[in-house]
Amino acid sequence: MSRHPAVWPDVPSHLRTAQPDHPVLYFLPARLQATARRFQKGFPGLVTYAVKANDNTAVVENLVAAGLTTFDVASPDEMLKVRSVSPRAVMHYNNPVRSMSEIRAAAGFGIRSYSIDDMGELEKLASVVPAEGTEISVRLKLPVKGGYYDFGSKFGAEPALAAALLKRAVALGFTPSMTFHPGTQCEDAEAWTAYISRCAAVAEEADVRLHRLNVGGGFPAHRNGVAPELEGIFDEIARAVRAAFGEAMPALVCEPGRAMVAEAFALCARVKARRPNGTLFLNDGIYGGMAEAGLIGSVDRLAVFAPDGSLREGLRFDAIVFGPTCDSLDMIKGTVSLPETIAEEDYILFDGMGAYSTATMTRFNGYGAFDFVTVDHRS
Repeated sequence: MSRHPAVWPDVPSHLRTAQPDHPVLYFLPARLQATARRFQKGFPGLVTYAVKANDNTAVVENLVAAGLTTFDVASPDEMLKVRSVSPRAVMHYNNPVRSMSEIRAAAGFGIRSYSIDDMGELEKLASVVPAEGTEISVRLKLPVKGGYYDFGSKFGAEPALAAALLKRAVALGFTPSMTFHPGTQCEDAEAWTAYISRCAAVAEEADVRLHRLNVGGGFPAHRNGVAPELEGIFDEIARAVRAAFGEAMPALVCEPGRAMVAEAFALCARVKARRPNGTLFLNDGIYGGMAEAGLIGSVDRLAVFAPDGSLREGLRFDAIVFGPTCDSLDMIKGTVSLPETIAEEDYILFDGMGAYSTATMTRFNGYGAFDFVTVDHRS
């Protein structure tokens, strides 16, 4: 039996006692539940969670405890994970491309909300899913650059096709809605405004009154600089919907993933080596919990701890940081500002790492194992 507590008081106490040599993901359930309540209080509609961002069972459990009832799922595996935690959870299947076996699986789970961006996908759904009481959300794409990743290159129907899809969905007896995604880590509320306005125009062209408008995810997490003002985005969404739809205003839905779960985890990596030129090698990298670090860089909110749990401070330098694998691509984009006193066996704690960390981990080169530790406080 372990002598270690199930929940540690903070990160330094765990580092000092456990001396972990694998990467550690520190889970802060209080932060996760606080974020869920923030969305529920501020967003003017139904708040769902995009499970793809982090499908850890503890995440789903804590979101249910915080009052979330609805989850956005992208695969039968995610459906099973949600239902294993909450048998009564409502699920929206908004991955717009599905095989017939996946559609049948979703129907078996009782899912009654789907997104589409193609006429063939609509016909596939119609052949399996009962139309009555089933919502079809037509996914719109526009040339709007709002985030780090542009989902419009893969998903979404242009306005003319979106209008045709709405008409066909109604003709088949489905409940018509629309959805979009402004792009991940989107900090500009104008992206939502542009999409909302065009959704109203598409619905008018199709002569369809929308049941709901799903404004997607894309809400920014606190990666760099100042924490994003989510309430400002919520207020702009509400204003834009009133202006675009008037009395025909649909009910609103959002599906945050990144912004919901990012702050609930901090990722701790150990320094394997420090070269004379200042270059560092860590025991985690882009094939582990830092998948996005090679594309958009790491978060700039970090701390360095010595093995005894004490904080490294003082003058800083810009370090080139590599992960542990033999792949030269395994590195953090740009440089990382670190204290000059950092040494081998030290730990770097990266804040805001709950999104797309566990969900995208691999075991390339035999790395990728990590410890999952729950803490009451970060420090």
